[in-house]
Amino acid sequence: MAWELTPLLLFVAWVTTSYSARDKTDLLNVCMDAKHHKTKPGPEDKLHDQCSPWKKNACCSVNISQELHKDTSLLYNFNWEHCGRMEPECKRHFIQDTCLYECSPNLGPWIQEVNQSWRKERFLNVPLCKEDCQRWWEACRTSYTCKANWHKGWNWTSGVNKCPAGTTCRTFEFYFPTPADLCEGLWSQSYKVSNYSRGSGRCIQMWFDPAHGNPNEEVARFYAETLSGAGLHQACRLVLAQVLLVWLLSSS
Repeated sequence: MAWELTPLLLFVAWVTTSYSARDKTDLLNVCMDAKHHKTKPGPEDKLHDQCSPWKKNACCSVNISQELHKDTSLLYNFNWEHCGRMEPECKRHFIQDTCLYECSPNLGPWIQEVNQSWRKERFLNVPLCKEDCQRWWEACRTSYTCKANWHKGWNWTSGVNKCPAGTTCRTFEFYFPTPADLCEGLWSQSYKVSNYSRGSGRCIQMWFDPAHGNPNEEVARFYAETLSGAGLHQACRLVLAQVLLVWLLSSS
């Protein structure tokens, strides 16, 4: 009996020591498999303007960081001002959002595979710090747009996004009545508004002062450990169920 269980018990021990470590590593310091991302993060000393916080370790290049600051960037031919002039403070938040998307190596716990022509991965339900979402919404509430979901549904016949037929340009506050409507709905649930505040170690900051380090590293570690622990627990339950089955069959 004992010799029959030994291989499975050894496997349980192997899962305990290796499963969590491997998966946690895969979730940390990684770049998405997307249109403009580098394959691996690394230093980029001359990242432009609002992307500069990531210069010590970035998934974006200098050229990408420069291009994404333009009103109609060649990265995606996307025009933020599709309903007229966007307030500068509102635009600043959109640039921060794009810098986070293109440059951050700390989004591994939320990366998901997608079947899209221009990318193979995206992030989903990133816990955005509540202040960052609130400030974004307040900065943009008086600017104009024609859609509540900017991820899809545009008229691209001109090569640049334009409002689809039947839509009307109205204030952001009309299409996004609450901060959560903006942050969660804008890019098809890329973000999930967190109940946590900046500096808590439990939510992703859209922007930070690099002089104090990158706070999103701690956040990614916390969620990677949480996810790895959940995966380990499930794996051990399956293996222990096999052990119990062998024991029942052997004793019958």
